[in-house]
Amino acid sequence: LIGNLEERGLVQKALGTKRYVVGNQLVTLSAKVIAAAFRTARRHAVLRAVAGEIGEQCEIGVVRDDVVSYADSVRVSDAQGLQFNPGEAAPLHCTSTGKIYMSRLGEQARTKLCRALVLTRYTETTIVDFDTLMQMLEDTRRRGWAKTNEEYVKGVVGCAVPILSPDRELIACLGVSVPVARVTFAELDRFIPPLQKAAALLSETILQTEDDEDVAHG
Repeated sequence: LIGNLEERGLVQKALGTKRYVVGNQLVTLSAKVIAAAFRTARRHAVLRAVAGEIGEQCEIGVVRDDVVSYADSVRVSDAQGLQFNPGEAAPLHCTSTGKIYMSRLGEQARTKLCRALVLTRYTETTIVDFDTLMQMLEDTRRRGWAKTNEEYVKGVVGCAVPILSPDRELIACLGVSVPVARVTFAELDRFIPPLQKAAALLSETILQTEDDEDVAHG
């Protein structure tokens, strides 16, 4: 059984030991399951409600294969600037979801990942220095949520909060992207309370049975 799992990449041997750990294919599979779980009518309604309250595009992102993959998004009618659509991917080091994911890793794992990442410069404000990124992630860990200041696309700022499981493990992130001409980097802080409220609702629904899902889709 273990041999079959190892052959399929679901488990792998830890280096220098006989112990087995989670394999890359299992990580990918779990991320796909999480992404699919958020593409339901009930959870999309929560996303649509918070986007309407904030008045800006909101998206749900998960991390898969060291990139941020967007599971769902809602944009308001007059949305401009960066638009994350389901299935699209973005780098870890210059997105709010990526920062939250990395900040919640253990210190050793965080350091190893940051050293392995290609810190591509997308704009003048993209963080490409290892020490600066590590300090940013420590600040994010203490604060519990993340912001980006035109780091992926010039003229677009954003923030995100974690969506947690009942045992406080990270499931996904709920974020907002907005043109800096409309909302400044400093003004993003006002989006955090409604995002946190919506994230709590999403955390509650993730374990609920979707018995009325077919009705909702109809």
